[in-house]
Amino acid sequence: MSSDAPALPLRDSTARAGARRSLSWPSAGSLARVRSSQWAARACLLAIVAGSLLLVLVAADRPGPLTPTTHAQFFPRWMAGPLGGAWPGLTRDSTTLRWLFTATMIGMYAAYLLALWCRAGLTARAVVASVVALHLILVLAPPMALTDVFNYINYARMEVVHHLNPYTTIPILEPHSDPSYALSNWHQLLSPYGPLFTLITFAVVPLGVAASFWGLKVVLAAASLATLGLVWRCARLLGRDPVKAVAFVGLNPIVLVWGLGGDHNDSLMLLFIVLGFYLLLRAGCGGSAQPDSPARAAPGPDSAGSEPAGPDPAAGHTAGLALPGAWLRSASAAAVLAGVAFVAAAAIKASAAVLIPVVLASLLRSRRRLAQVVFGMSVACAAAGAASLIAFGLHVPDLSTQSRLVTNESVPNLVGLAVGAGGETQTLHTLMTAALAVSLLACCVLAWRRRSAITASGWASVALLVTLSWVLPWYVLWVLPLAALSRSRRLRTASAVLGAYLIVSWAPASGLVWQGIGFHPERTPLGRLHQRYIKELLN
Repeated sequence: MSSDAPALPLRDSTARAGARRSLSWPSAGSLARVRSSQWAARACLLAIVAGSLLLVLVAADRPGPLTPTTHAQFFPRWMAGPLGGAWPGLTRDSTTLRWLFTATMIGMYAAYLLALWCRAGLTARAVVASVVALHLILVLAPPMALTDVFNYINYARMEVVHHLNPYTTIPILEPHSDPSYALSNWHQLLSPYGPLFTLITFAVVPLGVAASFWGLKVVLAAASLATLGLVWRCARLLGRDPVKAVAFVGLNPIVLVWGLGGDHNDSLMLLFIVLGFYLLLRAGCGGSAQPDSPARAAPGPDSAGSEPAGPDPAAGHTAGLALPGAWLRSASAAAVLAGVAFVAAAAIKASAAVLIPVVLASLLRSRRRLAQVVFGMSVACAAAGAASLIAFGLHVPDLSTQSRLVTNESVPNLVGLAVGAGGETQTLHTLMTAALAVSLLACCVLAWRRRSAITASGWASVALLVTLSWVLPWYVLWVLPLAALSRSRRLRTASAVLGAYLIVSWAPASGLVWQGIGFHPERTPLGRLHQRYIKELLN
């Protein structure tokens, strides 16, 4: 006892000293660093908001390269919106406007990355206020990138107004007097949009073209905000910082300007994808699908903070481990609805379907949860199939034609140029498809081993983007929510690199740069063939 006596006061004094240090005021240097980080983060948020407002004002002022649906003789007031003509002294030089857009996007993206780096200075109030302000600004914008929103409206009017099935009739065969025809551009392409999304667009047809445009803008902006709300809740369930997760997704200028400003349906698809993961987390299997055995395995790297997947209250232990019918009778509503959400996402846009095998692979060690999710998917497939059959008959979206489209700066086309083939050949297209299949299999294995679909689904989305022949800038949205919720720093880095690559590829001034350095992928024999095919579909 006496030999232990000297040690006790020593340990006690050490603990008291540590406690005093933990309770002491932070040093002046520490406070200065925190304050500088807060000011830097606020400056970055202000730069993103100001840059978005600048681009919207430029786009709404007059016809130009930022509003491709307009021209010198056509820019109606209803399309310009409430901010139309707010900058009467703006230059009319298209080259200057292209450089202005490009420089602003690069500056906004740099501010976005710096804000994430200064994440300690990001407060919930500042991030939420910035996200809401950005959505409000971009809801007031005219159509800013490509003309997809008017293709949505035109395909819907073909069915509702002219009784022409958009899955069997190309738009050039509809009456050209329809006001949406001149605003759309894929006149030789059968609709590639999912049946659920097409049915949603039917609801806005009675409003007319102008009100349909603004109605879809509001719906897509609401879907984006709802997605960010679900990202916040998923982050809390996973033990992540919800402020950082929302900032990672909601402040990305590519998604804001090209995605939200261009009124693309990807935000609606992502809403159901993130909803599916949220419901899986609520069911206790989104981050780590626990086995049905009494001895629970250690959670996977994406499962921190998720709710345990314990037995359903309505099911006995024997019933929960016996027959599939018993599993389904005791199914968790969240798990079943998660299956419904993933199928709904694929019914809006087919690219979401690549995540379904990854999600199922993550549940292979939890037979009860797997059965519940599969049941939900089966019900959703039956419902979506029945609705599609009633509306469109035995016809599906035209994905085969769209899969043959090639953008000049897509990774497959750049690989084809690098190997001297002049662009993406059919052989290279087949190899890229095989690479995507192998990548998805690897992601399924990763999901199965970690019992988590979040990180693996993020890498599956990256693989899809890299192997796509027809890649557009706002497609980076497919990766962002999953990267924000994942523990993988490499996945977040990959999404940031993809964003930089897409800005370089699609910024309006990039074409001027390519001309300056003599880079002309469209002038190779294969490049001319790709461009001719696109023009045929646009006529």
